[in-house]
Amino acid sequence: MRRFLATLIIIPLLAGCSPDAGVPSSGASPTETGPSQVTIGMSYIPNIQFAPFYLAETDGLFDQATAKVELRHHGASEGLFTAIASGQEQFVIAGGDEALQAREQGVDLVAVGSYYRHYPVRIIAPTAKQITTLADLRGKRIGVPGRYGESWFGLLVALRSAGLTEDDVTVMEIGYTANAALATDKVDAVVGFSNNDLVQFQLAQMDVTALGLAPDGAPPLVGASIITTAEFLAANPELVKQVVTAIGQGMEAALADPARAVKVAEAYIPGLAEANASAAARATLDATLLVMANDGCGYDPDPCPPEGCRITCDDQVPISVQIDSQAWAQMADFLLQVGVLSKPADVAQATADVFG
Repeated sequence: MRRFLATLIIIPLLAGCSPDAGVPSSGASPTETGPSQVTIGMSYIPNIQFAPFYLAETDGLFDQATAKVELRHHGASEGLFTAIASGQEQFVIAGGDEALQAREQGVDLVAVGSYYRHYPVRIIAPTAKQITTLADLRGKRIGVPGRYGESWFGLLVALRSAGLTEDDVTVMEIGYTANAALATDKVDAVVGFSNNDLVQFQLAQMDVTALGLAPDGAPPLVGASIITTAEFLAANPELVKQVVTAIGQGMEAALADPARAVKVAEAYIPGLAEANASAAARATLDATLLVMANDGCGYDPDPCPPEGCRITCDDQVPISVQIDSQAWAQMADFLLQVGVLSKPADVAQATADVFG
């Protein structure tokens, strides 16, 4: 999830959620014991994609918790789960697929909430390359940051959807240089994120095509999720519920007033107050909100006007932070099939419904 998220990178969905599947009220009373402070790790530098967290902190939504909540951005070279494994963080925002892989490697992670409802990874190619279906990737050079993380898992889904294997394409590890790689014809297509790379291409007025990973349905992957450890959850179930609730309320606040979300983020993101940066941030946030929201939310109108998109939702519960256990089970099966996991994952142990 290093590009987020792009990283904050990239989900079979909960369609038709009932009202009680939205962002519940905590209803919690202070406990006499427990930690005095918890830290939420965000796996990327300050970025508009984390606006719900900035809103939650600014609006005092975390104050309902029985411990002080601190936000912490990861360094560029920091491992995704290093801090939570060492106890430096109690929560981290990371891809569900990445969490399952880390669990197999011995990090006892548990997903307690959903942050991205849709998996935002896409195959992006210049329109001139005439890559209009996933099958057109045969024989093409495809750029990925590396053979790890959500971009890599997304490519595995795309190849399987097209009936292709790695032998049918040329995979090129390009780091985080997708824009330059396409502009200089180093690759024919890149694996990127709808709420990061694709937005950047559009802002640069590059004529590109973005393909979904599984044209016949949602990809069998779960993106950005709210992760803690089994030990912390067992010791602090009510606190975990409070934190997840506050994050969900921050997501709702961002969806309700994205312009204000960008304004609040100026205090967290250096240079965001500049006009061009603010406009780019709004475009990224709009795309991110669609990734966060349930089915029934979309742009109105489309294409978006310069001041930003208007996002409307037909669903009475536009935001849901509850775990979709069925999506996690489908993901576990897929990651086993493609060799990312070496043994079946215990999804019941890897996820928890903190509102159940």
